[in-house]
Amino acid sequence: MKPLKELPILRLPFRAMEEVSKRMHSIIKMMSNSKNNKFPILRLPFLAIEEIFKTMDLIEIINFSMISKRTRTVAKSMSFFSKYSIDFYINETLDVRLHGTKETVSYIYVMASDIKMNEKSEEKKQNGNIIRKVYKYSKDPVKEWKQLSTHVLDIFKKQTINYLSMQMDAFVDHISIINFFKATEKLVDDCFIYQLDQQNNVDENVAYLLNNVTISNSLETWLHIKTYFFDGKIPKNLKELYINDSRWIGYVKLLEIDCKNVILKNDRIWEKDWNLFFKKWIAMKTNFNLECLQLSHKHLETFRAHVLHDIPHKVMDGGIKRVLKTRFNQTKEISGGIDIRRVDGKTATFFTHDNGFMMSIH
Repeated sequence: MKPLKELPILRLPFRAMEEVSKRMHSIIKMMSNSKNNKFPILRLPFLAIEEIFKTMDLIEIINFSMISKRTRTVAKSMSFFSKYSIDFYINETLDVRLHGTKETVSYIYVMASDIKMNEKSEEKKQNGNIIRKVYKYSKDPVKEWKQLSTHVLDIFKKQTINYLSMQMDAFVDHISIINFFKATEKLVDDCFIYQLDQQNNVDENVAYLLNNVTISNSLETWLHIKTYFFDGKIPKNLKELYINDSRWIGYVKLLEIDCKNVILKNDRIWEKDWNLFFKKWIAMKTNFNLECLQLSHKHLETFRAHVLHDIPHKVMDGGIKRVLKTRFNQTKEISGGIDIRRVDGKTATFFTHDNGFMMSIH
């Protein structure tokens, strides 16, 4: 790769060349050598440098910013970086992923423990987008990943991590990585945590993650929690909470949830506890922000008989059609349904949905 401090002038974009021409007298001496049509980028006026940055890909920008303190300062001064998003993937490798405007081009730094992968690069097209991947070998990949992540977050002035994916039974130092996110005090918009082998006990690391990282938008888990009295805190005020195996969610945990859209797969909550839960919801004593609750493996009429038996409810005529909200702000036209009403006038309708049933509040 050519030195990023220098660039052939004829390869500059038009606006950059315009800025150069305005200062031609001040830089003409730098071009006096006819054998070399390059000049130091840092000697250009700011607007010209900004135009050059717009022609760089994200990996070039990061490499440029690592040259010196001055190049780092210049890189941080760019005003268009807010268009980019930053994701972190923690699995068998440690990835820092950067997505450009409209995600048409994505760049992935991969910290690898296999020396054969050092400096290896890949590029592929996926769903009309371009993904470029660069591997970097390290004897201590976690340490270097944290250093790179700190640098990237600083350069792109990101206060929020857009997406965090963690394999909780991968062979990495989870506590050290979680402490890194805790120390940065960055919000995580969307978080996906999972494990590949359900026999592995990941409870301690998962609890540490939930108790020390602030998740602001959505949380999706594909875990096999083994401890019934699991002490991990479920984030509040999420737009979406998806728990693929919710057998560890008991009545107490259910009351702690306060998210808009909640999907609990394979729950094992007792019917008497559901009865108490809906009574508390009607009295506005729990899950005030709830808009949709989706459960699986429930027969609606059996649920009505065993859970709503002493709760005022109304079975709607099957000829009555209504359009109600489901997850991801989607809607569904339903016929009939079972209604209960909260003390503030809000109505919750239960109806069959995706091999289970849903409670939609309107």
